Amino acid sequence: MRNWFAALLIISFLLCPAWAKEAPQKKDVKTSLPKAALPIKPPAKPQSAKQIPPPAPVKIEPYKAFIVIEAETGMVIEGENVHQKCWPASITKLMLASVVLDKLKSGQFKLDDKVTVSLDASSMGGSQVYLKAGEIFSLDELMRAVMVASANDAAYAVAEFIAGSRNAFVDMMNEKAKQLSMTDSQFQSMHGLPPSQNQEPDISSPFDLAILGRELVKNPQLLTWTSLKTEPFRDGTLMMRNHNNLMNRFSGMDGLKTGFYREAGYSIVATAKRNELRLIAVVMGSSAAKLRDGIVDEKLKKAFGQYEMVSVIKQGDTVEKDISLPDGKQKTVKPVAVSGFSYPLARDKKKLLTKNLDLPDQVKGEIKQGQRMGEMVIRFNNEVVGKVDLVSPVDVPKRGFFSRLFNID
Repeated sequence: MRNWFAALLIISFLLCPAWAKEAPQKKDVKTSLPKAALPIKPPAKPQSAKQIPPPAPVKIEPYKAFIVIEAETGMVIEGENVHQKCWPASITKLMLASVVLDKLKSGQFKLDDKVTVSLDASSMGGSQVYLKAGEIFSLDELMRAVMVASANDAAYAVAEFIAGSRNAFVDMMNEKAKQLSMTDSQFQSMHGLPPSQNQEPDISSPFDLAILGRELVKNPQLLTWTSLKTEPFRDGTLMMRNHNNLMNRFSGMDGLKTGFYREAGYSIVATAKRNELRLIAVVMGSSAAKLRDGIVDEKLKKAFGQYEMVSVIKQGDTVEKDISLPDGKQKTVKPVAVSGFSYPLARDKKKLLTKNLDLPDQVKGEIKQGQRMGEMVIRFNNEVVGKVDLVSPVDVPKRGFFSRLFNID
């Protein structure tokens, strides 16, 4: 009986569920961290069949061509691609101004002449002063609109007034270009707008536009127009603003004209004068207006820093040489310069400029005031760069026969 009870006890112990449970396991520290603390694996990049290359950078062109010259002599100070033919855009209006100034000089027209606006002129697009057919303005008012606001409608009205038609005026422009030996230029319009379908664009080069600039700055009237920063129009109801932004920040700048349309790029003919030195810079085909203006600013500052206008002789100056007058009541005369002469020089090359007098030792007979006695020859680096006529400042009558015979004063 005791043996049977022990057997039952052993069987009950073995079959009890509490004793059959596994002992609890020690937790792994690594798996007990909060999810946020677990390292994050970046998602895999999607696979593409073809890699797309980045877009090519936009090409920035500072210019297609440029030139810097001294205005009085035309000396080229610096340049690149100076004869490259480009589209001048609104710079074309400088040739319109040249033709108009010729007509004013000849007396054929006056600045206060009245111009009636045609329907064609009032239909011009681009920069304009919103002319209406039948409106009447003075020639001076319209030229201010052309040179300050680059008004295409005003340019058309002026051309019709001067020549009778746009085509006749364009012919005048091309004739003037030939007179100035602007061999790189051909004008198709008076305003420089982009050509219509089946039309040719206006063409010029930095070299040619520098020639035109030299011609224009000789006329004070042109600089009166181009030096205006702002100008009222139509009784002050419209305020015109000069497109040349360098006028506001470059010392001595007083002209001349900017130009732009998309295919032509940004161009300019700029001029500035400091002391007696006037420079003209032409930049054509820039990809941005600020880039174009920056090139002009850089080139002109450099040239003004390196060059100065040296006065060799002034009109009326007396030269220090006595010319003997064996037949005259006056024994000698000192000639004077009939005109002045100045020359642009790099500051470190002044010693290369020389002047020599080509004068006789004596002149026989009667002497008239203004009579040519000889000349001054100016050379730079042994090359002749100028000549100035030297003349008598006074009349010197001949002495009588006996005075000359016996050498009596």
